[in-house]
Amino acid sequence: MHSSLTRILAVLAAIATFSVATPPAQAASPAYFVMTDITREEFVIQLTDPGKIQHARDLLSGSTTDEPHVIGRISKRSAPYNPRWSYHLQSDTIGFFEVAIEVCDATIPYVEDYLDEAGGPFLPGLVWCDWSSRLVREVH
Repeated sequence: MHSSLTRILAVLAAIATFSVATPPAQAASPAYFVMTDITREEFVIQLTDPGKIQHARDLLSGSTTDEPHVIGRISKRSAPYNPRWSYHLQSDTIGFFEVAIEVCDATIPYVEDYLDEAGGPFLPGLVWCDWSSRLVREVH
């Protein structure tokens, strides 16, 4: 129970950081990764933080299985690297997680279908954490 509570508190703290202005990490050249979920739809994310880029590559190579899921804040507009969807994740808010609270969980197409409701009771603060998300490849 203590371990579960500790993880939940850590996730809540991580989500809270999305609403606090923090200085950006030193930006690297952008790297693009394709994620999928239980729907098997594909969604492209852009990473600019060198540590997060390395973590994504480590997940893909199998050198780590820690924090395999993607979390970030939605921007309600398409991005050139992710044109299929009417939204994308803001690069500077993207992170990885092991477990998260249910309020930010939704599949890729569900977010698209209910994008106009995101930011209210659905995905409060526009924070999205697809529990079944996983990276499948890097886009070169």
